[in-house]
Amino acid sequence: MGFDSLLNRLARHFADALAEVSGRPVAPAQALLRPAGDPKFGDYQCNAAMTLAKELRAKPRDVAERIVTAVAPALAAAGITVAFEIAGPGFINLRLADEFLARLLSTVPPSPAAPPETITGRAYDPGSASFDRFGIDPVTHPRRIVVEYSQPNIAKQMHVGHLRSTIIGDMFARVLWFQGHTVIRQNHIGDWGTQFGILIRWYREHPLPTPASDHDVLAEIEGDYRAAQARFTEDATFADEARRAVTALQSGDPQARELWEMICKVSLDAVGVLYAQLGVLLRADDPQEVRGESFYNDRLAPLIAELRRTLPAPTVEPHSRGAPWAEVRDDQGAVCVFLYDADGTPQFKNPDGEILPLIIQKSDGAYLYATTDLAAVRYRIQELRFPGGVGAERIIYVTDARQKLHFDMWRATAHAAGWITPEVSIEHVTFGTVLGPDRKPLKTRAGGNVKLRELLDEAVARALRLLDERAAGGDESAALPADERQLVAHRIGIGAVKYADLSRDRNGDYVFNWDTMLALQGNTAPYMLYAYARIRSIYRRALAEAGNVDPYAPGTTLMLADVAERALALHLARLPDAIETVASDLLPHTLCGYLYDLAGHFMRFYESCPVLQAEAPLRASRLRLCDLTARALRLGLGLLGIPVVERM
Repeated sequence: MGFDSLLNRLARHFADALAEVSGRPVAPAQALLRPAGDPKFGDYQCNAAMTLAKELRAKPRDVAERIVTAVAPALAAAGITVAFEIAGPGFINLRLADEFLARLLSTVPPSPAAPPETITGRAYDPGSASFDRFGIDPVTHPRRIVVEYSQPNIAKQMHVGHLRSTIIGDMFARVLWFQGHTVIRQNHIGDWGTQFGILIRWYREHPLPTPASDHDVLAEIEGDYRAAQARFTEDATFADEARRAVTALQSGDPQARELWEMICKVSLDAVGVLYAQLGVLLRADDPQEVRGESFYNDRLAPLIAELRRTLPAPTVEPHSRGAPWAEVRDDQGAVCVFLYDADGTPQFKNPDGEILPLIIQKSDGAYLYATTDLAAVRYRIQELRFPGGVGAERIIYVTDARQKLHFDMWRATAHAAGWITPEVSIEHVTFGTVLGPDRKPLKTRAGGNVKLRELLDEAVARALRLLDERAAGGDESAALPADERQLVAHRIGIGAVKYADLSRDRNGDYVFNWDTMLALQGNTAPYMLYAYARIRSIYRRALAEAGNVDPYAPGTTLMLADVAERALALHLARLPDAIETVASDLLPHTLCGYLYDLAGHFMRFYESCPVLQAEAPLRASRLRLCDLTARALRLGLGLLGIPVVERM
């Protein structure tokens, strides 16, 4: 019995039982098994009897009894001890035996001696011997996965609009990596095109910025670009020279390329500083992880030639093709992809109801974002080299919802071209907007974008003030040495920003509120970090009062006599399910909800069940529950990209 997904194990056994009762194959997902919403209905509930009763033309309760008769021996043989109850019209309620829960949690090995922050830094390696996997095995069939996220702009400072993509995408990369998949993180950046011609032309008659720090250099370059763009709009001669500068850059002109490389380096250096402050896994100095549009430039003309060959006008009636299809043709000088359903109906229409094509080359020969995105997906599926294989099997794009139409159109084109096969999944993960108090997109008082660097600095400063206020109020736990206080403030502040984002349904907007995200109560990072630090303090007290305490010592038995003990144990047993749900559904808030509930279960356990005052056998059992909870919190927060603190 390993510590894997309990829900999946139960669902597989119920699927086999349903197949026996129905006489046909049943997939585990069709078992309709889920955690019970109320403890009075047991731990899990199967609702398949009602659906199956219609098929068998039998009473639902009779079908439920047949299912129980079929599944009970299989569960017993697998060592899963369960009590059944058939309720209402045919609901099957399951309650796991306390002894089974205790045995299941006893399979979680002691934690390796690894520093807690290894999960959040660049050293994050779930395959290393020092990594605490909580007894959760990697997946049996790992996939090759690309996660594209963050997407900052060259020659511009990162702002609050980049926050959600960066945080959400990084969390997905961590979870999938933890599961054992081969994950390549990629940052698709705009480092090619007219804007660089504008800057190259500008710096022919203006000095290059050389302030003291890369952040300041980038700020000056951004200001220069705004001025150059205004001149590009107003001065036809300047605009023509800027276009020629683009041609020079694309033709390999040494001076143009040197300036372009300097602008890219300054931009990516500044991005790297912010990535380090945020604690994300993306590395701005890794060419494997930064894939600019320039990387795909040489692939664009061959790509259009390939699409012309593979997507010609149909030679048969549309309805006889049996699947959506596309054709490439010139329209007013531009190269366009026209996409149709199987019956010849346009897949995409403009507001006037006319067919909306995907333009992949303008009449002046220029390429568009869609062209580069098509080149990128083709490269990732057919050419990108992973350790152990070539080509991605799953690609996840994390961008805001406004890009949905663009994404749907180029994905449909890639499908029609045959690049996306049934073995490859392409997923667009969208998210809402960060709002200000006025419920409009968060801006500065002057109406500009909030710079990400300033926002993160403010988060750390506010967290430091919070610690200072607690220490001044007599809270000895907050009276930390100066260097440790700064580290704790950084983790609380950055963690608060991340958790406030990840704990909400990514599809919705949210209002950015410092007081809410830094609160020590509620579903916030400070509350979660405090819960972890509180458990660690129990261990320090145990060591001080009883010497070396090992709750994993041979012979230690978990005891779940109290209701609060059992509730905590059951929730701990569901950790693999929470991680697996995020990996499949790509909804970060489900893991945050799990961790918040875990902290709540622990607080109720701690209030109801004395730990250090308990007698020796019970004390060791409860200390193990404490340690398992701390480790689950550390792992879960680490998958969110939030390092824990030992004291707070």
